[in-house]
Amino acid sequence: MEFDQNRAAKPFDVTLLDIMRGMGRAIKRWHARRETRKILSHLSDAQLRDIGLTRHDVCHKSE
Repeated sequence: MEFDQNRAAKPFDVTLLDIMRGMGRAIKRWHARRETRKILSHLSDAQLRDIGLTRHDVCHKSE
């Protein structure tokens, strides 16, 4: 058996660049949700009802 075959595999193969990219994607998603909530909060209750939402949905949904 060769040395490389006997060595344990790395449990995680994540680089700092991968972590930074993940953080960047998370910030972009957060910003998009924030902007969507901001736009929806300016709609009237009737307009929200037309698209199947309530004021509570706009203010309290985390996704």
